[in-house]
Order: sequence, then C-alpha cells, then structure tokens
Amino acid sequence: MAALKAAKRELRQLIRKTLADISADLVASQTSNAVKALLSSPEYKAAKRLSIYLSMPKGEISTNAIVRDALSEHKKVFVPYIHKLPDVPTGQPSSVMDMVSLHSVDDYESLQSDSWGIPTPSKDSVTGRENCLEEMGGLEADSGKAGLDMIVMPGMAFDEDLNRLGHGKGFYDYFLKRYQDSTRGMIKEVKMPFLVGLALNEQVLHHGQEIPTSTSDWPLDALILGDGRLLKASKPSSS
Repeated sequence: MAALKAAKRELRQLIRKTLADISADLVASQTSNAVKALLSSPEYKAAKRLSIYLSMPKGEISTNAIVRDALSEHKKVFVPYIHKLPDVPTGQPSSVMDMVSLHSVDDYESLQSDSWGIPTPSKDSVTGRENCLEEMGGLEADSGKAGLDMIVMPGMAFDEDLNRLGHGKGFYDYFLKRYQDSTRGMIKEVKMPFLVGLALNEQVLHHGQEIPTSTSDWPLDALILGDGRLLKASKPSSS
C-alpha cells in the first residue's frame, strides 16, 4: 500500500509539472474539442440526470459549456459539494463529496469559488438543493426519478485502459462506493452511472504506461481527450 501511494504521488508531481507549462490557449482549444465530443455522444444525449465537475481556472478541461448546455436541454444537473462530517465512523474519511442540484444558469453563475478556484455551492444553499444520494433511499428511487445517468469526472492523469488518477483525496471513489451501497436492496435494479473522464492530451499516459491502481479505484466507462478522441471500455463498469 505504501508503494502504491508513493507511485501515485510521484505521478501526480510529474503531471502537475507538465500542466504548469500548458498555455491557456491550448487548454481552450482542447476544451472545445472535448466538449464537442461529449455533447455529441449518445450517452450524454440520453442522460436525463448527470453530475458534472466544475473545473478549476486552469490545468484541466473546462466544463462551463457542458453545464450550460445540459441546463438548456432541461437535464437535471448535479455538481460536487464537499463537506466535513460531524461524526466520522472508524475507517471513513472526515470529508465527503455529495452531488447536489443546480436550479438554473443564474444559480450556476452565482456560485462562489473555493480555495482551488472552483465554483462551489454554499453551505447555506445546500438544504434547498436535491442530493442524489439522499434521494436514493426514498420512494422516488424506484420511479426512476433518483440517482444519476452519467458522471463527468476530472482527474490528474489517465491511461488508455481508462484508469484514472485523482488528486489524492479519494472523493470520487468513495462517492461511487456510497452510491453503489445505496442501490442495494432496491425493488427495481439501479445501474451505476456511466463514468466519463475529460482529459487534456498531456494528462494521458503514453501507450503501454499504466496508472497505479488498487481495488478501491473505479475505472471509467469512457475517456474523452483534448483532440476529440473518445475511448470506450468494451464492457462499461456501470453495467
């Protein structure tokens, strides 16, 4: 486990140095390519409820146009909200990520940036937003009005086998475990969301190189690159 953590930490440092040299114009160009590929994909078109990461000011594919398109298409859009738990059970992280709803474009534009420069729902506003995990335990779960069809995920690095290296906090992997746990025992079978990552070309490892992973790391169902290419798993992990 120590060797795995060291390998991940070393890879993050390497990718972070690479991303520091990428110009804003190059990120904008790759963002345009990636967004077009996502919006034209059948999985996005079919998704009625989806979670979209809200991007940092630099160093990754911007999701601004995706959020706006999804809201304009009357899709239910959820975004990450990270918060500390008051009582932390043994073996669980002290901070977790939930997915909470956006009401409108105006609501999206009103979000304030956190210390990473990421637009984030305020603590005071969360009680007035839908939480997809809370819905999973309610009556709406069996009516198809709960859960998520797709999650658009960020990452530090990716490989061609659709493995993903996050920023090291484990927020997405733990969220997906909680999501999976919440579906157990339901009358109607609930599939896991379609997981798609967005990557600048510089975030994708060269052919033959692999992201170091453990059993707690969730692979993607698809990866969209900054040149517009879309890589798909032969069998989606969400199935």
